[in-house]
Amino acid sequence: MMRAAPAQEAMLDVRNPRTGEADFRLHVSTAGQVAEKAARLRQNQQAWAAMPLEARCGVMARWLAEVKAKAAEIGEADAVDTGGCHTSYLQGFITLGNIGGWLEDAPKALARYDFHGRSAVMPDVEVRSQIVPYSLVGVISPWNAPLMLALLDAVPALFAGSAVLLKPSEVTPRVIETLFETVRAVPELAAVFDYVAGAGDIGEAVIGEADLICFTGSVPTGRKVAVACARRLIPCFLELGGKDPAIVTETADLDRAVTAVLRGAVYATGQVCYSTERVYVHEKVHDAFVEKLVAAAQQVRLNADDPRAGHIGPFTFAPQAEIVRNHLDDAVAKGARILTGGEVEEIGGGLYMRPTVLTGVNHDMLIMQDETFGPCIPVMAYKDTDQAIALANDTDFGLTASVIAGGEEEALAIGRRVNAGAVFLQDTFLTFGKMRTIGTHSFGFSGLGGSRTGPESILRFIRRKALMTQHGDVADIQDDHHLGQGQGQGR
Repeated sequence: MMRAAPAQEAMLDVRNPRTGEADFRLHVSTAGQVAEKAARLRQNQQAWAAMPLEARCGVMARWLAEVKAKAAEIGEADAVDTGGCHTSYLQGFITLGNIGGWLEDAPKALARYDFHGRSAVMPDVEVRSQIVPYSLVGVISPWNAPLMLALLDAVPALFAGSAVLLKPSEVTPRVIETLFETVRAVPELAAVFDYVAGAGDIGEAVIGEADLICFTGSVPTGRKVAVACARRLIPCFLELGGKDPAIVTETADLDRAVTAVLRGAVYATGQVCYSTERVYVHEKVHDAFVEKLVAAAQQVRLNADDPRAGHIGPFTFAPQAEIVRNHLDDAVAKGARILTGGEVEEIGGGLYMRPTVLTGVNHDMLIMQDETFGPCIPVMAYKDTDQAIALANDTDFGLTASVIAGGEEEALAIGRRVNAGAVFLQDTFLTFGKMRTIGTHSFGFSGLGGSRTGPESILRFIRRKALMTQHGDVADIQDDHHLGQGQGQGR
């Protein structure tokens, strides 16, 4: 009897953003492998959740030591994936900060969620809380900042007591395997943390197996994720990008404003969800601001010759360059002027764009409505504060915004009226400032669900039970006419 030949393992070629060449082959998981890993993680999670939090923290501290030993190597792998920018080389050390921060924050956050005391409405009832983690968390992460955005959700989920199955982007898979060399060095962690590889169909398979999903990516894909989770009646937490505005007032220090806006718009080639994508400048200082901005933009250099030396790297995902080009073409066709930049340059196989400043823009243009995700700075004049706020809020998104004014009070008054989950005053790009400090929520299409920053973000991965003990007499169905009287009805 002849045996059937084993099925050939599927492979996927991965492009190097700097050379344009496919120099890495990704082993693609099957739906069956996703199911097998999910079942193993789910089984192992029972012991992980049963550990005292102190014991889990001990395991995570050992992982921290393994990451520390490979931090530089992790950064190098992330840089190859993304094409290289300053933050890529720091990813190993950012991961250390993430794990180390939760070693401190997780016990305090979970302790605040604990309760043991008497009921406020039934004094004879003693109430105890019990924290129960979701068994299996699925994390589907994007191609920009591939390691940081994967671990932003995975790390607190692990501290909470969940198992985690990660599906990284197939565009940037190298760094994840480097990371998992450190995971496998800690057997207790490897038992509850694993990953699968592939395109959208593998993401769908993860949704089919998990109890909770964290997704970072585009709005169209986020809608599909939300629908799939709704069919299964499981929670999902989505971060879907932004079209983040900056308002520069008449009283602002223009040099400060230019410096902040330029960095906020073009750092990491503008491939950041909270990049500055629209700039509104008071009409009295518009021309002076634009003149200074163009001069500053022309001093920014590409890193094509040395990834560690330049300011702007290549597009990580080649099709993104075409999206940016389409936004610029649409704007020019509708009357906008490109004052500097604007060309996709192929250098050594990589696709680059220099900082691109546009004027004459309006909200009929794609570049003022859709997420561009490139190093473009469209600048529009406004007449008064009410108009600036109306323009900033004229969007489907609401992730972050910036206000740069002559003083903090002026900026704060405007910031309070802008619809965004985080508003940066007197600067841009301050998201890291809230990471261990405060949780926020997105407006519009920028996201769904609880915050992924701040100590309370760990609460996304747990459910709280109430264990209630009756110390008084039990209610008798034969004598219940008095029930509800004087017991704080209505809550």
